[in-house]
Amino acid sequence: MKNYILVTTTNESLDNEIISLRSSGAQLLTIFANDERSVSNNFKIYAIFLMKNGDIVELSFFVNSDQSSYNSISRYFPSANWLEREIFDTFGIKPIDHSDLRPVINFPDWPKDIFLMRKDFVDKKVDRGIAKDFNFIPVKGEGIFQVPVGPIHAGIIEPGHFRFFVFGEDMINLQAQLFFTHRGIEKRLEGLDINDALFHIERLCGVSSVSHGYAFSKAIENIYDLHTSKYSEFSRVIILELERLYNHIGDIGNMCAGVGFHFAVSRGAILKERLQQLNFKYFGHRYLRGIICPGGLNRSMLFDDEMFVKLDAIEHELIELFESIRGYELLLDRFITTGVLPKDVASEMGATGVALRASGINFDTRKDIGYSVYPDLKFNIPYQTEGDVYCRFVQRYEESIESFKIIKQCYENIKKLDNKAFFTDLLEKIKTNTGIGITETPRGTALHWVMLDDFGKIFRIHIRSASHRNWMVLPICIPKNIIPDFPLINKSFELCYSSCDR
Repeated sequence: MKNYILVTTTNESLDNEIISLRSSGAQLLTIFANDERSVSNNFKIYAIFLMKNGDIVELSFFVNSDQSSYNSISRYFPSANWLEREIFDTFGIKPIDHSDLRPVINFPDWPKDIFLMRKDFVDKKVDRGIAKDFNFIPVKGEGIFQVPVGPIHAGIIEPGHFRFFVFGEDMINLQAQLFFTHRGIEKRLEGLDINDALFHIERLCGVSSVSHGYAFSKAIENIYDLHTSKYSEFSRVIILELERLYNHIGDIGNMCAGVGFHFAVSRGAILKERLQQLNFKYFGHRYLRGIICPGGLNRSMLFDDEMFVKLDAIEHELIELFESIRGYELLLDRFITTGVLPKDVASEMGATGVALRASGINFDTRKDIGYSVYPDLKFNIPYQTEGDVYCRFVQRYEESIESFKIIKQCYENIKKLDNKAFFTDLLEKIKTNTGIGITETPRGTALHWVMLDDFGKIFRIHIRSASHRNWMVLPICIPKNIIPDFPLINKSFELCYSSCDR
């Protein structure tokens, strides 16, 4: 990571700061609140931006606990929309002039004076009164019907409600109501020590267990100003890329389920299974949990040439599979021009990962921020141009090929190292009480911001997952498609409910 710049401002000067950041081309990574009344008698808002040169800017300002409001940032950065609604829901801090302050996390019957993330929130059964319907924005016109789907779905997936407004088969509008199973993980972590917190972090989301564990570990290492060994960083990158591989290859197969192409579904599932068996054999866990920790790794790794022979075989079979299905007529007919995410919308709304790169924006935090040993490695960031389902399909394949390259380079570098120390002790004293960790998960950029208290325990953690960013974008791709195409579009984003319900 390049420079991490702290900027403090006031509520009165906020607009000028935000306008300046907007004009400089900064990208909003996240915005969140912190209850610091025990420290300063105030709440505090933190907004984190990525600058064009790769620097990270943390802009913070106090919010008077009596007034509890500030000027909305989403007026200049639309990608702040859901995050500011979360702040309003869970802290009761109102972003003035926000365009839509309907509850996003809270159900409509949640009491208006109970705020989940305040320090004085008491965890007890809440009298929620009479159940109320969700307040969807009306879409009216002759011949327009509503099609409600969920929150209970066929299959083993998490809850989410989709309200389609359709004219015949044509989708006019989609509104998604998520956050049905908010788990309160950020709140649960407050007061825990680092190792206990890591256990929960790795279970935030099954898709990105390693990525979230890594981002959390880097945030802690930044707090302690700890520099891990090359051995542990090359090993961590191997593990991160293995996570990307089993997800991407599984998704390549799963996307074909929407067109009934069972050969591709089965072959993708077989390759994913072989990768997860490899994970278990060499790392002790199919989802690669329990390895990365603050300070490096929990144990030395047992890489050997046989592991890479197996990876070579999987890579070869992936290439054969992709070449055999990429021209399948039915697949092309359904994938191409379906669910288009325009490049300018992807940028403005803060899309990330595969969805962003498939829309023509060549951005990847492994290159553009350059954390860990990624700057030492040679690899490409593929990107597509049309932003449709087919582009997101091809993007996953091309990124998988790059991941194989990265893993092999890391292994060659590890073999040359004399020092194979896998863990560095945390120092007794911390450098600062806040830290940030960013990683490129299989879904895109994830960010962890951590504040420790005087005893080294979690005072506040904020997590923004890649899926949280892309869920806002998905409904934009819906108009001009027919309702049977929604499963294809949805699968091409492959978003996670769990990491939103944090």
